[in-house]
Amino acid sequence: MTTITILGVTLTNHFSISEHVTDIISKCVQSLYALKVLRCHGMGDDALMIIFRLVVLAKILYFVSPAWWGFANSSDKQRLEAFMRRCVRLNFYRQDDSTVDQLVADLDDGLFAAVLSNDQHVLRCVLPERNTHSYSLRPRRHEHVLTTKCRSCFARQLFKDMY
Repeated sequence: MTTITILGVTLTNHFSISEHVTDIISKCVQSLYALKVLRCHGMGDDALMIIFRLVVLAKILYFVSPAWWGFANSSDKQRLEAFMRRCVRLNFYRQDDSTVDQLVADLDDGLFAAVLSNDQHVLRCVLPERNTHSYSLRPRRHEHVLTTKCRSCFARQLFKDMY
C-alpha cells in the first residue's frame, strides 16, 4: 500500500486515512500522559480541561479537519470516539460536550459560512453556481446548487480534479 503525506495528513492509495488516525491517537496519548503527570503534581481538573482543549482537542481537530473527515471510514471515527470516551473517563473532557463528529461538522459549517460571507475567499471559486427558482420552499442555509453528497467542499474539488 502506498501512502502520501499532504499537509501533514497521511493518505493511502485507497483514499484511507486509517494510518493518519492511528498517528493522531498515538500523539494524543502522549499528551494525555503529560496531563496525567500535571495532575499528579497538583494541577486542578478545570485547568487540565482547558489544557486538554488547547493541546489534545486542537490536535485532533487540526488533523481530522473537515477536509479529510470524508475519507474516514466508520472504524476510524469509532476509534476517535473511543479515544474521546477515554478522555471523559480520565476527567479531561466532559460527557455532555460535543463528539468529534459534531465538532468536525461545526468546523465544516464555519468554513462554509466563511466562504459564503467573503467574496474574496480563496475557496469561493469552487462553490457551485447559485440556484435560482421561482417557487417558494422551506428556507435553506444557502442558494447554491448541490452537486454531490460529499460534506466537504475540499473532497468535492479533489474528486472533480481527479476525474
